[in-house]
Amino acid sequence: MNEPGLRDFIDGAVARGLAPAVAVGVVDADRVVCLHAAGARDAAAAAALGPDAIFRIASMTKPITSLAAMMLVEDNAIGLDDPASRYLPELGRLRVLTTFDEADGTWESRPPKRAVTIRDLLTHTSGIAYSFLDPRLARIDDGKRSRADVPLLHDPGERFSYGPGTAFLGSIVANVSGEPLDDLCRARIFEPLRMTDTGYGVPAGKRDRVVTQQTHDASGFVEHPNAPALASRGRGDDGLFSTAADYGRFMQLFLNGGMVSGARLVKEATLRAMTSNQIGATRIGLHSAVPGAIARPFPLGGDKDAFGFGFQIETPPLRADGSGRSVGSVSWSGIFNTYFWIDLHNRIGVAVLMQFLPAHDAGAIEILEGVEKIVYEPS
Repeated sequence: MNEPGLRDFIDGAVARGLAPAVAVGVVDADRVVCLHAAGARDAAAAAALGPDAIFRIASMTKPITSLAAMMLVEDNAIGLDDPASRYLPELGRLRVLTTFDEADGTWESRPPKRAVTIRDLLTHTSGIAYSFLDPRLARIDDGKRSRADVPLLHDPGERFSYGPGTAFLGSIVANVSGEPLDDLCRARIFEPLRMTDTGYGVPAGKRDRVVTQQTHDASGFVEHPNAPALASRGRGDDGLFSTAADYGRFMQLFLNGGMVSGARLVKEATLRAMTSNQIGATRIGLHSAVPGAIARPFPLGGDKDAFGFGFQIETPPLRADGSGRSVGSVSWSGIFNTYFWIDLHNRIGVAVLMQFLPAHDAGAIEILEGVEKIVYEPS
């Protein structure tokens, strides 16, 4: 990897105004190869971004929740093909949307052909979808309904639909383990991996390391000050705070086949299942948000890529010039333009963290693709 070139690129990207702040962490199985930050952690306070800056990683929470669920599968506490309603009874109310009247917003539904399973929740094939990705659900989901009373877009197992299924999975993990999701993740994932700055809340002594959120519009970047208390809802699909270094330790778990400091944290077979195609010939597809939503179409490569348990999986064809991550690399992102990938063939993991909307902003993608190109350049 061309480390000096990577540092210069990150500094230059911020100087050119592509993003207010960027932190990048590159790891191999044994060490931190590069950790670099540029820009402002809090522009109004003229506070520079440090490499230990804490970001809202949003949907990069999902792979961590998926790992927690797979640990319970290892424990024989839940089964991949068990009905999810066995552990979360409200999911027994789920129904499939059949008709929707555009004129008055009325709709009809039917029972699904089969129950939603744990496997469906892990692979986003349950039919549970985010309302901001479908104009019908955007009108049905008025914020007053229980999420289990918002209809499925299709029968379980029929196709990939990105949604909050991992939030239900997090509730199942909590119900089965008998402890809050944050506590279970801390005990079984964060503490063993020394992810000391990761959690659903930020202690008072660390709040001066949290990056402010910004919005990119036609006028430029608009900063939104951090709230006095920094804590999230603790959902399985969203809400974690973390750093580039901490997420690097999470990626190293996969690069080391489940081993941490000579001790086994999770079975290698479990990680192999998580990072293998679990949706067959189905592909993720490209998801477009409803008008006024805060995301550009995503994910990159969705038209060709598969999905495992919590991860997008790189499938052919690769880039025309052959550069970049390998086939079988796994990845995902968060709505505030946080990204990561784990290249299992080349044994490296990369986190690229920003903190602004809209998701998949053109500048953010330019940074992501620039980092990837440089990471694979020879030293």
